[in-house]
Amino acid sequence: MKKFVLEFLRRGLIASGIGPIVLAIVYLILKQSAVIDALTVNQVCIGIFSLSALAFVSGGMNAIYQIERLPLMLAILVHGGVLYIIYLGTYLLNDWLDFGVLPIVVFSAIFVVGYIVIWAIIYSIIKRNTAKLNKMLKQKQQSIKEDLSNG
Repeated sequence: MKKFVLEFLRRGLIASGIGPIVLAIVYLILKQSAVIDALTVNQVCIGIFSLSALAFVSGGMNAIYQIERLPLMLAILVHGGVLYIIYLGTYLLNDWLDFGVLPIVVFSAIFVVGYIVIWAIIYSIIKRNTAKLNKMLKQKQQSIKEDLSNG
């Protein structure tokens, strides 16, 4: 558990510096698209603190995959659940999402679909790389067998 906490903190601290940069990009996009004209000091401060916390938790949660005794599917569910809660909370806190049933349902559907798509991509990449490694290993084993039989 200590190893997980230390890894969570390490990863979280590394990622937390990215939060305010992402926030600045989001605010610039919103300004350029005429969605916002000006921000209050409170909006900027809440945005900086909430995005730093979001980035910290998001980065730190990747440490969950380091827990070897935790089944992968459970790790994915915990990871996804925590990310969902922190993203939803951040969006509501910053008024980027209206508090209501329909906006939260739409957000939830988009989050779940996005999370599944990302994991499907990761799964396919890992599967392809594993197949390549297995093929190379079989070729190497075949080569060794041939060398041994040729004496």
